Amino acid sequence: MNQDREQLSEEHAAFVAELRHWREVAGYSQKALAGLVGYTPSYISKVEGGTIVPSRDFAESADRGLKAGQALIRRWRDLHAAAQAHPAPTQRRPEAAVADPQTAPGTALVVEHEHAELTLADGVYRTRVRRLLRNVGTEPVTRYLVRVAVDRYPGDPERSNQLYRSDPLTWEEINLTAQCAGEPMAWTIMHDRDAFKEVWLQFENQDGRFPLYPGEERWIEYVYTVSAHKWGPWWQRAIRLPTRRLSLSLTLPADLDPVAWGTETSMTAEPSAFRTPITRDSDGDSVTFTWATTEPPLHTRFRIAWRFKAANAKEDQVDTLAPSDQMQQIGIVQEGDPVLTTETRRFDLPAESEDARRVIAQLSSTMERAAQVHEFAKGMGIAAPQIGISRNASLVRTPDGQVITLLNARVIAETPDTDEQYEGCLSFFDVRGMVPRPRGIEVEHQDVDGTTRITAFTGGVARLVQHEIDHVYGILYRAKMRDGVSPIPVSQYKGTGKAWSQ
Repeated sequence: MNQDREQLSEEHAAFVAELRHWREVAGYSQKALAGLVGYTPSYISKVEGGTIVPSRDFAESADRGLKAGQALIRRWRDLHAAAQAHPAPTQRRPEAAVADPQTAPGTALVVEHEHAELTLADGVYRTRVRRLLRNVGTEPVTRYLVRVAVDRYPGDPERSNQLYRSDPLTWEEINLTAQCAGEPMAWTIMHDRDAFKEVWLQFENQDGRFPLYPGEERWIEYVYTVSAHKWGPWWQRAIRLPTRRLSLSLTLPADLDPVAWGTETSMTAEPSAFRTPITRDSDGDSVTFTWATTEPPLHTRFRIAWRFKAANAKEDQVDTLAPSDQMQQIGIVQEGDPVLTTETRRFDLPAESEDARRVIAQLSSTMERAAQVHEFAKGMGIAAPQIGISRNASLVRTPDGQVITLLNARVIAETPDTDEQYEGCLSFFDVRGMVPRPRGIEVEHQDVDGTTRITAFTGGVARLVQHEIDHVYGILYRAKMRDGVSPIPVSQYKGTGKAWSQ
């Protein structure tokens, strides 16, 4: 009987870990996931807290909504088999499923400083994390939870899941090592999954124990490696404990001509650009991007993404496809779909703020995928209809990396002077069309909390914004071209990689 109970507890913890992983990959809070799958936030809280066994319908709905590629369904089947063997413990709270299990009850940790470094060399990404931990609780800390997670294709978890099922992350390639104030730290496995691992770093080794006692602070450091073909072009640091300072360093080979940008998000806020710029330094063989912040809010996620501009830097065969096929492969709706020529529905804000955040998150992840397969020197944009969602939402990324979020947007004023330049559209990317537009516009739009704003845009950014606002009203740029003028094949277009002419 005890063995059956342990089996159930382990399978329940495995399901919870899998659910939390995919929820974090998708950027959903428990409340947002509840709205997606048709369950209450309380139900999801109880599932993740280990007090109830999830239903098959919930597992299937969550797997479908989070695009987990059957991973949640497989975990549910294992859990269901264990529950059938011994149903009584379904009301027990598995120890491994307790929320935020960083320390034992009565302890509390503060991260005085986290410095994280990521380096690519010889086809391997190496992560080194140093944290200065301070125990502000009443009990000694004897262990610390660390997660290693990968997502090769950000925003397309089904594709990532397929990769890791056939070629899972292994302990051998991770080669995890850890130390505390110079002392090696032992570690034990908490979860071992295809795309993520969780371990307890122990404040002990074969020579002795060195707990972190109340009032003490100490540096810990851990290092792990992942081969490049399993590591996506992004790196994320999540603020799980109160943190005083966070600093990041990303080092990439200079011959790949890397560019990088940062995005900040949380479970309750839409993605936005870093509030301060990333610093770029080159020493000839490598390029290092650095960034830091102080007092980051709890549960915030800071993501650095990058792409390689060098011709020899492509890692996928997707670049051998026609441009429109590339975009279709990463989830962009293509011309001919009625959603592209239908006026979208506005959000009722702030009542539909969770829906708005979810759509913006999906747009952001799709935009990241597009940036991996094409150079957008003029900036880029994407609207909700282009990912099959008929809502008035769009994103614009300017040439300098600023991200503009547009909800319920409409143009309310235009300058009389216009210019005519080539545009491309992700929904028919094999051609470029010469489109006349006003040089300046004023746009009325809303924040996710319902605040209405009027923003003026000029030059190339005005063109990007007009293009995306046209999309939410069912208008493609072909309709804006002069009579008798047709788009040209992209092979004839000479402006790729060049900024807008002014």
